[in-house]
Amino acid sequence: MTKVQKKITIHAPIDKVFAFMTDPRNLPEIWPSMIEIKNVKTARNGGYDFEWVYKMGGMHFNGASETTEFVVNKRQVTKSTKGIDSTFTWNYETTKDDTLLNLEVEYKIPLPLIGKIAEAILVKQNDHEAQLTLDNLKVRMEMEIPVPA
Repeated sequence: MTKVQKKITIHAPIDKVFAFMTDPRNLPEIWPSMIEIKNVKTARNGGYDFEWVYKMGGMHFNGASETTEFVVNKRQVTKSTKGIDSTFTWNYETTKDDTLLNLEVEYKIPLPLIGKIAEAILVKQNDHEAQLTLDNLKVRMEMEIPVPA
């Protein structure tokens, strides 16, 4: 399993960041390789279970994820049940007027025949994409959206 760890400070209230991130329908807006989210269902623990289409290494992967842990404004863990073997752990903390978001991803590259060089390239691309996703979230959460008059 490959592991990615990233963190970011977002100048926005924790409840706003948590609400946005825990609704999987928002993911394609900030995650460049997330092509589609569909069949979203509320999980028993308060999170969501959903299906997705993701692009990695020029290939599309169809998968499904379920929320295995859900603590409002604190933590969400989703595990893939189909597609790319992965677990995403999102931990949220409040620091004054900011939200500190820690992301930890463990995943297995689903291409057993690609070779070590290609695997190293995909690992580097996925690491970059995790940071880009957090950067996009920061921009989205810190935008002031005017309220219609």
